[in-house]
Amino acid sequence: QVQLVESGGGLVQPGGSLRLSCAASRSISFYHMGWYRQAPGTPGKQRELVARMTRGGSTNYADSVKGRFTISRDNTKNTVYLQMNSLKPEDTAVYYCNAMLTSSNYWGQGTQVTVSS
Repeated sequence: QVQLVESGGGLVQPGGSLRLSCAASRSISFYHMGWYRQAPGTPGKQRELVARMTRGGSTNYADSVKGRFTISRDNTKNTVYLQMNSLKPEDTAVYYCNAMLTSSNYWGQGTQVTVSS
């Protein structure tokens, strides 16, 4: 079992930056880690993949965030980060951290990001 706790969300103006953190309760070295988001007013919609990093360090991003967001991980701190730059109103969502390994799939409780002037 892995508990994940996100932090770093908040209100930011368009063009601003935020860094999200996801602290895990145990080692994440063997897990593929990802950030997903769910926009407001879309409770029935599947969470959208934002960025993912495999345990080997390979990354992939949603087309909508490429060049603006960067995922990173510090296995010594059991923490994953999402650096978000040039934020847009359409980035407004609840952001969730995910840890996945074969049949194990864990989620955090989410952190709200609101981009508005």
